[in-house]
Amino acid sequence: MTQASLITGLHILLAVAVCCRVLLRPYREPAARIAWIVVVLSLPFAGFVTYLLFGEVSIGRKRIARMQEVVANLETARSGKPGHQPFEAAGSEQYEHLFRVGHSITGLNPVSGNSGTLMDDSDAAIDSIVADIDAATTHVHLLFYIWLPDDNGLKVAAAAIRAAARGVTVRAMADDLGSRLLIKSEHWRGMRERGVQLAVALPIGNPLLRPFAGRIDLRNHRKIIVIDGRITYCGSQNCADPEFRVKAAYAPWVDVMVRFEGPIAHQNQYLFACDWMSHVNEDITALLQQPLPATAGGFTAQVIGTGPTVRFSAMPETFESVMNAARRELVITTPYFVPSESMLDTLCATAYRGVKTTIIFPARNDSRIVGAASRSYYAALLEAGVNIFEYVGGLLHAKTLTVDGEIALIGSANMDRRSFDLNYENNILLVDRQLTADLYRRQQFYLKSTKPVTAEDIAGWTVPHRLLYNTVAILGPVL
Repeated sequence: MTQASLITGLHILLAVAVCCRVLLRPYREPAARIAWIVVVLSLPFAGFVTYLLFGEVSIGRKRIARMQEVVANLETARSGKPGHQPFEAAGSEQYEHLFRVGHSITGLNPVSGNSGTLMDDSDAAIDSIVADIDAATTHVHLLFYIWLPDDNGLKVAAAAIRAAARGVTVRAMADDLGSRLLIKSEHWRGMRERGVQLAVALPIGNPLLRPFAGRIDLRNHRKIIVIDGRITYCGSQNCADPEFRVKAAYAPWVDVMVRFEGPIAHQNQYLFACDWMSHVNEDITALLQQPLPATAGGFTAQVIGTGPTVRFSAMPETFESVMNAARRELVITTPYFVPSESMLDTLCATAYRGVKTTIIFPARNDSRIVGAASRSYYAALLEAGVNIFEYVGGLLHAKTLTVDGEIALIGSANMDRRSFDLNYENNILLVDRQLTADLYRRQQFYLKSTKPVTAEDIAGWTVPHRLLYNTVAILGPVL
């Protein structure tokens, strides 16, 4: 047998083995299976390597076991028994079904008695976070996907150091990939030396060996700030300047951040504890057992945490449930849009049933691949009656949904496959006319800096552009 025959035979055996692996993986859409089989068969040997690196959603067996153990212990600490607490409504009976979806994902019940303030802009949000850290008396918890050593990033770092110097317990965590510039800098070492407890989320280690311990591109995309267990922030904003100098060509980054007070802070505390205890050998469950102060009035809200070790399709189910609740108007802002088939169908159905449906995307996307994939869906959305606008005032990074002037969903999750399957995300679902109205006004403010996308615009796309958009969209399941 010749060497060529041996290589060919080996390739065929490997191709069959990998294709069987693709077909046997649970919780995978048929479109994703087909896309990966095409990759494996069309790229000799390189297709096998690509699937090894990016084909399976796993952070490694040891990490999965550790996270599952932490979550089980935290749930027992919160409720006195393992497993999710039984669902308990907290007002807002009209939207109880939405909170049931969130409860089925994270096990957290909706809680009433919350207040929320929409920050004016990114700099105002950082100033508010710094002021709350400076006023902290017991503990400060920080978690960011991207924490840069720029003006805003160092403001927060300095506030953390000041709090630690006062005797406040400060725990800070940053993703190893997104925050690598800060983690490798003298500022990270300086925080540790001055008493700030630090942890690196999903450390990469040796990039050559990392794929054997789980996918390198599964990241902690959350943005969580908890102050004294009673104040929390949630939104799309990382700890960085809006000029975002690492990608200055797309600046400014335009984000939404909300400052919350009330029991909802306790739920963000739970997510932080899950992440912290999964990486650090420190038990902080006592913070989740502290009684919450009695509150009167306020609105109902619920934290929804998703990720590759949480129920499959949890994030798209959340988005789709909120969309299906719309009766009059749905407004969405999202920077990255690579929907599943069911989400695209839900969006189109929302418009078909007479709901005024508007989506605002950035005109220029820092991810050209995702931007191209997004445009492949424009024709179907427009045909259904969805109003599409592209924001031209920077990179619109805000991830917001408002429904009928009553419901809002904000947080870190995008409407793309990474947020659906690969990233750890945190969102807050709330029912409140005032805060929803504030978010809606912010969405309308964005509309002033947009250009509408029309059927005529799409008809004017060149053949190469159409070919690019649709080709990239085919790879949507593997992006």
